[in-house]
Amino acid sequence: MSANVSFADRDTARDWLTRLAYTAIAAVHPANLLPDQLPEPPKGRTVVVGAGKAAAAMAKALEEAWQARTPDAELSGLVVTRYGHGETCRHIEVLEASHPMPDELGEQAAKRMLEAVAPLGEDDLVIALVSGGGSALMTLPAPGLTLAQKQALSKELLRCGAPISEINTVRRHLSAIKGGRLAAAAHPARVVTYLISDVPGDEPTLIASGPTLPDDSTPGDALAILDARGIEIPEQVRRHLETDDTAPQRDDAGFARDEAVVLARAADALEAARHEAEAAGMEVRLLGDDLEGEARELGGEHAAMALAARDEFRRPLLILSGGETSVTVHGDGRGGRNVEYLLGMFAALEGAEGIHALAIDTDGIDGSEDNAGALIGPGTWQRAQDAQLSATDYLERNDAYSFFDALDELIVTGPTRTNVNDFRAILVLPRNS
Repeated sequence: MSANVSFADRDTARDWLTRLAYTAIAAVHPANLLPDQLPEPPKGRTVVVGAGKAAAAMAKALEEAWQARTPDAELSGLVVTRYGHGETCRHIEVLEASHPMPDELGEQAAKRMLEAVAPLGEDDLVIALVSGGGSALMTLPAPGLTLAQKQALSKELLRCGAPISEINTVRRHLSAIKGGRLAAAAHPARVVTYLISDVPGDEPTLIASGPTLPDDSTPGDALAILDARGIEIPEQVRRHLETDDTAPQRDDAGFARDEAVVLARAADALEAARHEAEAAGMEVRLLGDDLEGEARELGGEHAAMALAARDEFRRPLLILSGGETSVTVHGDGRGGRNVEYLLGMFAALEGAEGIHALAIDTDGIDGSEDNAGALIGPGTWQRAQDAQLSATDYLERNDAYSFFDALDELIVTGPTRTNVNDFRAILVLPRNS
């Protein structure tokens, strides 16, 4: 991007924001991060396991770098990713399963990972490749529980707008592989975990429900979340949460040799965007990489901020934020948290001049649709008026995807094979520009 860029029309601003989003995504892609972080080969075997939307790309980057550095070293294993997010590897098997709702293929993948690490000894190495989405993709119910029970609880938690921290707390305590149980199965082998974070705060144990890292939460915490959300709990599940004490503890000796490395986080994507904007002569305001809350409400708050900023700055301003918002589903429309955020902002802006915005999920999939997110600008309001599209009506039925689809404002990237959650950029042009 050139310095002191100007925005003469809608397409210029739209294209600039879109290129900025791709810059942010490239900064957190595993191909650009993993090769320089590899551990030394062990005396024994190296087995790779992993799960998440970036798991296949991580596996490919690892395999290529591993073979280039130590071409004679043995490498095997398997990872699971979302349907359509796979890559072709020679030595690491790549499986695909359902997200965000777990399915039988994710259950089979989890079983196979436990089987792959169970025979290993202390001279062997397990490399775990973990990224956002892994909690749903690598699902194995605890003994006595069923996949159908986990699916039903996941559906209710998603529907009521529970934050991912709550969803994953419940998942960990209903699982036979999460919350450090995969690493416990691999010990006495050493486990090195590489993570791409999609959780606010970047706590490693929370990413994909921490299959290789011990968990400080308790089954009681999971039970309290379900009760507070008013979700009906099957008797088998309640009994399990009231009596389960099988999770490995942080001070278990097996974890002493293990290591965890966070390769990428939302802050890295935002920093790459900040650098580009400042190089183009802009002011930059960074709101944080861990914003949560109801998507449409946050969009309204950011609209008010952008409106106020038009009179505060003499140069173009870029407002950046990341994190993971929530959507409480009331209607039966098509949507995702990023398009719902933008529609909330759009309704509050009412076509205000000089404000353009983009919001995407960095994995390329906003919710369960085929888009990464969308864009808005001053011209979007008039085109919506001409088409007789009411933002309020579309918000009421959680149908933001259809709204932006009708206006040709969706961003479709396809799977990016990384995932640091939401990326939001608001371009504010001062009144005197």
